[in-house]
Amino acid sequence: MKITCIGAGPAGLYLPILMKNRDPGHEITVYERNPEGMTHGWGVTYGEDFIPDLIAGDPVSAREIIDHSFRWLDTVVEIEGRRPARHAGHSGYGISRRKLMEILSRRARDLGVSIRYGVEVDPAADFPDQDVVIAADGVGSRMRQSRKEEFKPAISPGRNKYVWLGTTRVFDSFTFAFVETEAGWIWFYAYGFGEGMSTLIAECSPETWAGLGFDRFGADDALAELERIFAGQLGAHRLFAQGCRGSLPWLNFPRLTNGKWHAGRMALAGDAAHTTHFSIGCGTRLAIQDALSLARHLGDGVDVPSSLDAYESERTREIASAQRDAHLSSLWYEDAARHMHLDASDLMEVMLNRCSPSPLATVLPPRLLGRISRWTGRIPLVRPIRKMAGDAYRKRLRGGLP
Repeated sequence: MKITCIGAGPAGLYLPILMKNRDPGHEITVYERNPEGMTHGWGVTYGEDFIPDLIAGDPVSAREIIDHSFRWLDTVVEIEGRRPARHAGHSGYGISRRKLMEILSRRARDLGVSIRYGVEVDPAADFPDQDVVIAADGVGSRMRQSRKEEFKPAISPGRNKYVWLGTTRVFDSFTFAFVETEAGWIWFYAYGFGEGMSTLIAECSPETWAGLGFDRFGADDALAELERIFAGQLGAHRLFAQGCRGSLPWLNFPRLTNGKWHAGRMALAGDAAHTTHFSIGCGTRLAIQDALSLARHLGDGVDVPSSLDAYESERTREIASAQRDAHLSSLWYEDAARHMHLDASDLMEVMLNRCSPSPLATVLPPRLLGRISRWTGRIPLVRPIRKMAGDAYRKRLRGGLP
């Protein structure tokens, strides 16, 4: 089989590894517009439950990924000026995105995959001599856009502003920290990923973002202001940014869905097919699981159109819950300020339940919800009640309920 992958991210590199493991005779080429070694972002995270997928997919790269990962053992919530809360037993892993790409690209080359960096592929190209073309070129996929009538993408930007940074403080817990400023609340998510560094994602409402001057600051001034705001959490440690062109790369998170995941011989994978808000931390895992599913269906020996149909059916079904949870989570953070009267332990419980369509979340005050959650644990619901509660919870998050 002749396969072309556009984009050398997690999905675009992992699929060739899987296909070469199945049949070394596959001819596979990966095209990446950026130079080798250039990657956006700092560390990515994954959970313990993802390790069996990695080992089953390719034990060679799995061992190296795990060996280069930094493990955090619990979750911490800090509200400046109040006692922090810790949730034990919620462990996970962080790894440098650059290191992950290095591991996957080296493994792919060892298996005979051709990777061509610094090559911009014409998005209208038809690839007549290829059996399958995988568009894994990110949320802004040019390959998908050139066929938007067939893929039917829908992108809706989130309300909040966020920026993906690195810091020299190594957070050994997954840390959520909230700080009140003169312009409103701002917070960050942080986790270590090795190399003496952590990922730190700062987020706030657009009103707070503008009120703090981030709409006017250059990159250096913006980083200095964030270091001042988060001095209580960072101490003397610095913040760093990538991809700056005069100003800090603040974004609104794009929620992407597609009506179709394949058109002809071309299939979407990774962020080109779907996005999930960073607050649930599963983007890399979902991209690799796309590759696992696609490789399994392409290797089943049926024709390519049927294989891509099966891939689309499986992954759209499997990813629906993750996208729902991610959307609920993003809506919760867009309304996070209303919970900031809670102490950290109550806020922790409300945050842990932010994706749960429990009726408790719609009828009880957040402080009482947190305490009941700690006393009783999560309450299982029968399907009709769960659906009604989920609808009510989503309506409340959007401001439709008091």
